[in-house]
Amino acid sequence: MTPPTPIRADRDAGTPPGGSDGPDRAHRAHAVFASDLLRRERDALDALATLVENGHAERFDRAVDILCSCAARGGTVLVSGLGKSGLIGAKISATLASLGIPSHSVHPSEAAHGDLGRFRDIDAAICLSFSGETEEVVNLAAVLHQDGLPIITMTGGDGSASSSLARLATADLRLGVTDEAGAPHFVAPTSSTTATAALGDALALAAARARGFTDEDFAKRHPGGALGNLLRPVADALRFVAGKNVPLIDDSVTVLEAQRRAAEIDRRPGAILLVDAASGRLTGIFTDSDLRRLVLRDANALAEPIAEVMTREPRTLQDSALIRDAVAMVRQHRQDEIPIVDEQHRPVGILDVQDLVTLKLIRGES
Repeated sequence: MTPPTPIRADRDAGTPPGGSDGPDRAHRAHAVFASDLLRRERDALDALATLVENGHAERFDRAVDILCSCAARGGTVLVSGLGKSGLIGAKISATLASLGIPSHSVHPSEAAHGDLGRFRDIDAAICLSFSGETEEVVNLAAVLHQDGLPIITMTGGDGSASSSLARLATADLRLGVTDEAGAPHFVAPTSSTTATAALGDALALAAARARGFTDEDFAKRHPGGALGNLLRPVADALRFVAGKNVPLIDDSVTVLEAQRRAAEIDRRPGAILLVDAASGRLTGIFTDSDLRRLVLRDANALAEPIAEVMTREPRTLQDSALIRDAVAMVRQHRQDEIPIVDEQHRPVGILDVQDLVTLKLIRGES
């Protein structure tokens, strides 16, 4: 791929930076440079995906087995790297822990000054070094290798040459990256750190999948904040519950009678749920907005059977769904009231859009 052209602002006398177009031209150049860099990082991920699937599938499977075995025997996965690799390693470690695989990050230099005591014979290690020759990381891996700990390494290249770190590995993973997205004008790690983080994500999620880790397990580890709320059962968020403050009204009555029965409840949602009297199954929904439009069109329509003007077969969620499913429905269909039903399609309650606003999962204007 052709390296990106470095950005230079015009500095001719009397010409503003960026040329005759001024700042707009310079800003456009920044965007072109950035988009080229992002595409080169995307290409690095494409190459890594091909390498994992075709060239190094057995290595990746071995690495997944190491993580699963470590977690099964009550061990901890300790992740180590120096500099930016260390920062990426900390992220990989946090991801593993959130997916039910105990993990800590360890600084390779500090390991030689006491942190080696963190490693037990039931543990495993992930060692990161793009060059595969980072002295501190290689030295740590050598000690762990001597102690018989399984080691997963992540290094640059495609496997055609073996580094000092890779030779110590139980599972030697390569990034398939040979140069950085900013090269040759910048030497800062770009493609390599992006690929390392992505490979760490793939490894962690593959191991979680192999161990049967579920959304419910993930929710237990994220009880607070938006993430935890998204993974709660939708039934947990219901303020409007059938038989309590949600009237279930026979769909054979008139619009006026349905409104009269709904008005018997002080605090109710902005919709009425209509049911079949015999089965109790949800047959339709009639919102306050539906009522307003109906009255404006024809006030005499209040005497009509509500079954003729209700929304039949509305979109619903089962009470076993997650709150994230409700968020997706609101965003996709702009639906302010979601009927929640059981397995027999009998109403359990209504989830109002304001419930999701209160949980700070969507904005008020949604």
